[in-house]
Amino acid sequence: MDENKIEILGDNHISTSVDTPLRADAFEKSDEEKIKNIQEHFEKIMNELGLDLSDDSLSGTPYRFAKMYVKELFYGLNPKNKPKLSVFENKYGYRKMLVEQNITIDSSCEHHFLPITGEAHIAYIPKDKVIGLSKINRLVDYYAHRPQVQERLSLQILKDLQNTLGTDDVIVMISAKHLCVSSRGIKDKNSFTTTLEYGGCFSQKNYRKEFLSLINQQTE
Repeated sequence: MDENKIEILGDNHISTSVDTPLRADAFEKSDEEKIKNIQEHFEKIMNELGLDLSDDSLSGTPYRFAKMYVKELFYGLNPKNKPKLSVFENKYGYRKMLVEQNITIDSSCEHHFLPITGEAHIAYIPKDKVIGLSKINRLVDYYAHRPQVQERLSLQILKDLQNTLGTDDVIVMISAKHLCVSSRGIKDKNSFTTTLEYGGCFSQKNYRKEFLSLINQQTE
């Protein structure tokens, strides 16, 4: 593919599905096998860059890099790592907005594998079920820890919560900085990206306004 076309595609947030694109055989290899293979490949990359892997500081880097990719940065690729989302009967009959905000976003851009960092703000209006608050944070962390596009990340969180809670009345807002913008290309250090996905009653302007007002009160 033409180099200029590759760069253009990488700068556009193109996604063909809400699902992260994975091969059918994505999980046939164990984590240990993946770490071993990535270690070997990354060692070749370091050699191509002219780095001396016999140096004490660099000798363990290929293994550390591989383990970090499989066990930490991209642990959210594997469905077996998805947190169990505990839901409870809404015995209180609570029917107003419930907001969980300032949830840490620690992700990676799938176009350059550079960090995406920021915060998520999520609200829902309970029907028959409520969810443990920490489970929302864990769900965000799970979907964030895979190569991502911010738009897809917002939708994955939204759809999962709607399905888990049995209601469309969910809204997800993410504001994040992309190092692929701040450390390469345009190198804009100050800009950030905001996405807003919602369904149900949040399609009505007054509900979105109430949500955004609550978020703004806490961030001013």
